[in-house]
Amino acid sequence: MAIATINPATGETLKTFEPLNDTEIATKLDLADQAFAQYRKTSFAQRAQWLHKAAQILEEEKADFAKIMTLEMGKPYKAAISEVEKCAAVCHYYAEHAAEFLADVEVKTDASHSFVRYQPLGIILAVMPWNFPFWQVFRFAAPALMAGNVGLLKHASNVPQSALAIEAIISRAGFPEGVFQTLLIGAAKVADLIADDRVKAATLTGSEPAGASLAAAAGKHIKKTVLELGGSDPFIVLASADIEVAAATATAARMLNNGQSCIAAKRFIVEEAIADKFEKLLLDKFNALKIGDPMQLDTDLGPLATPDILQDLDQQVQVAQKSGGKVLTGGYPISDRIGNYYPATIITDIPPDAPIAQEEFFGPVALLFRVPNIDAAIKLANAIPFGLGASAWTNNDQERTRLIAEIEAGAVFINGLVKSDPRLPFGGIKRSGYGRELSIQGIQEFVNVKTVWVK
Repeated sequence: MAIATINPATGETLKTFEPLNDTEIATKLDLADQAFAQYRKTSFAQRAQWLHKAAQILEEEKADFAKIMTLEMGKPYKAAISEVEKCAAVCHYYAEHAAEFLADVEVKTDASHSFVRYQPLGIILAVMPWNFPFWQVFRFAAPALMAGNVGLLKHASNVPQSALAIEAIISRAGFPEGVFQTLLIGAAKVADLIADDRVKAATLTGSEPAGASLAAAAGKHIKKTVLELGGSDPFIVLASADIEVAAATATAARMLNNGQSCIAAKRFIVEEAIADKFEKLLLDKFNALKIGDPMQLDTDLGPLATPDILQDLDQQVQVAQKSGGKVLTGGYPISDRIGNYYPATIITDIPPDAPIAQEEFFGPVALLFRVPNIDAAIKLANAIPFGLGASAWTNNDQERTRLIAEIEAGAVFINGLVKSDPRLPFGGIKRSGYGRELSIQGIQEFVNVKTVWVK
């Protein structure tokens, strides 16, 4: 795949890049290794100073960085601005809390003195996706760098300018040369990087096949991985819920990032007693969305990132209809304008046991299911290979308790949309991956948890 910026709203190729050759990759690995030898000795206070500066750069130049993201992968400009602001927030968060999260932990044993110490591992390889081209990287980089590790970024091939901008931000913030480097390479080079003894661990956010491939390569060399993969998250609405608020939030939850988010609500599971009302509200809200140029601030829904994504989504919708699904709105690519545009789409009446109902729809398509009660809602929510996040809506305490206890997912949000927050751990179970990012759990993923016993 070419490494290039191709505007998904117009199809225009804006800039192309030559992939690094093996010699150039080797030079960057050498530099990272040399950087780690010194960087690991820096203090938390010094790292925090640099990371706060990175946050300041993000805050002051957010308009420029947001434009890069929108031009490369099509997210609405207003959403891109919010993404940059969130990156600044995660930098501030870890700058302020890393020393506390990684402080020695005293443990009373038969020793005179015993404790747990957290130490950096070395070079961490990050394989990152295009859909949140700044956030996915900074939520890795902020904790990894504060822990004393150094990072190599292999970003998605359609967001090279985002990848280079992030490297520049971290360099401008004062971090030493080689502490964070972008590698403009194809996916075929990843296995060789994993095999290099100097690369100590890897993290990947992306598709299930990409995650399996990385994990297999890392497993061969006994290296730690964290995987954040796909999701087909349930959005459960029970009869006791505030239906108006649920429908408005459902629309936002499905259309997040033009529907291209692993934690976007995708399967809407609604109790029969209120299903007609919810369906009408959702249909009205979907039809009211403004589709258009993602650079315009009033645009709700921009283009999908690539023509292949558009084609794959359209094929899934056709299969869903052949399986018995009924399209209430949308259901076909927009053909009267250039760009990778697909309308907000609702499909109902898909048999829950149809193979297509087990798939992730990576675009603005909502699958609507009706269930008789909470038992059926929980059963359907869990009848999927994924387990990333779930949103459930109820004003009944007993229902809330059951939903929290019984839904199989890395996160359960009651009466709110699923989102990542630096203060809370983020990750999935089942085929949605393993390990956690963010919070104290995220920074402790890539450290040596060293037991110390002294007598």
